Amino acid sequence: MNRAAWWRRAATPVLDLLFPPRCLGCGAEVMEAGHLCSACVGRLHLITPPFCRCCALPFASRAAAGPDMTCTTCQHSPPPWREARAAMVYDETARSLILPLKYADRTENVSLLARYMAMAGSDIMTGESLFMPVPLHRLRLFGRRYNQAALLARALAGLTGGVALCDGLERIRATRPLEGLGRSQRQHLMHGAVAVRPGRIPMLAGRHVIVVDDVMTTGATLAACTVPLLAAGAGRVDVLAAARACGQQA
Repeated sequence: MNRAAWWRRAATPVLDLLFPPRCLGCGAEVMEAGHLCSACVGRLHLITPPFCRCCALPFASRAAAGPDMTCTTCQHSPPPWREARAAMVYDETARSLILPLKYADRTENVSLLARYMAMAGSDIMTGESLFMPVPLHRLRLFGRRYNQAALLARALAGLTGGVALCDGLERIRATRPLEGLGRSQRQHLMHGAVAVRPGRIPMLAGRHVIVVDDVMTTGATLAACTVPLLAAGAGRVDVLAAARACGQQA
């Protein structure tokens, strides 16, 4: 153990006494930094089977899922990607983790969210998967200073042995905020708004790509990423989100 590591280990108990670790969700004291308290863990609505394999929408029962595990919306209008996974329902507890990451520089939430995402997407991920985040337009990135989806993609690559390609997609047209818009409005706004960077096209040939985002609502943004990836030669595209908004279907 080098000297710096020794000092960190020695100082940790003192720092924990002076500044007790806090729950990432509610701020209550916890035993270890980077975790949730038992109350917040109990309130998390993790998405487990049965759910739509195409948009990660939870089903009320296995009988409601049908034989192909696909919701009515995806049956009538299949998304361009192969399968979708999401770690949790986008409810109050999920918002307490995602919104601070997105708007308040709470990047310490990345590791926790990525762990839940890795569990949710374990059946679609391999060591060869290429994790590509939904891109922000440069003006929004300038204001926010980082892309939360890129942080999640890097964390997922680290957990799974895959590769994060965080500059492979670019937002070539600024769009208004999508909050409050319906599915068709979102699709219209996002159509053609994302492109593959020309210099990254050779890396996509035949590859399995997982598009990463924080919240999946209607899937319009994820579709805008998937279409150019497939056109650029990706062999398969799946999507993985930290949370699924269940008022809208993909």
